[in-house]
Amino acid sequence: MQYGIHVPIFGPYGEVRVLADLAHEAEEAGWDGIFLWDQVSRTTLSPTLDPMIDPWIALTAIALRTHTIRLGPLVALLPRRRPWIIARQTLSLDHLSSGRLILGVGSGGSYFDFEALGEATDPKTLAGMLDESLEVLTGLWRGEPYRFEGKYYHIKEAQFLPRPVQSPRIPIWVAGEWPAKAPMRRAARWDGVAPLGRNISLTAMLTPEQMEEMVNYVRSQPGYSAPFEVVHSGFTSGTNRAKDRDIVAAYQQVGVTWWIEKILPERWGSWTDWPLEAMRQRIRSGPPR
Repeated sequence: MQYGIHVPIFGPYGEVRVLADLAHEAEEAGWDGIFLWDQVSRTTLSPTLDPMIDPWIALTAIALRTHTIRLGPLVALLPRRRPWIIARQTLSLDHLSSGRLILGVGSGGSYFDFEALGEATDPKTLAGMLDESLEVLTGLWRGEPYRFEGKYYHIKEAQFLPRPVQSPRIPIWVAGEWPAKAPMRRAARWDGVAPLGRNISLTAMLTPEQMEEMVNYVRSQPGYSAPFEVVHSGFTSGTNRAKDRDIVAAYQQVGVTWWIEKILPERWGSWTDWPLEAMRQRIRSGPPR
């Protein structure tokens, strides 16, 4: 089992230097990864008008402030970003971090700001854009002359160098709302799955039984191959070590390979309930090994 933390990019966390410092402390405390939210404005997932920063700039600062910890967006909403721009950003971050980048991706279908900013909102359209984006990304990462003709994206000619540090590619984790099946079938073709629960709050988490059902479904899909990461977002106290280990062990037994500590305020929508110092204390207490 590997352990990461999930950090927002707004409110008291809307400062690049603050996030870089948190990442440094996480590395010192023994966490294996730090992952940032990907937003550009207020969404249904973060009902706030607080200051917000760009996750890619923050990840750049984190890469420069750390040495061993894995890093990445969890998740990057590819349909609202040009895939060739993401290709260039991820290649740059992969080299800057000496091969520590993990790319979490999703369609963004539940984000209010897609509609507010005039983006596509139809779930099938977003799914199609996500699939084409992934094809373009991995095609450009190969560093060879590349052409692509799809429904949403068209590349007459391109060649992106350098190639990624990581081989065979930068790892891709695909998010989806379980028990929806289509995102899980997509995830099976890549390097990992990061499920969320459909119709449960962000302050709740999937049960071990639900995770086991999801894992078995993904493993049965065409294209699945090991090694494959199963990412779970959950909560532990950081104070009751024995209880925390028992919680994590139940998920490890059903196939979870990454525990991502989901540090959220006690009252969703009020970040004053989880001040920055409380976040630091949870990071400093270390992962529930």
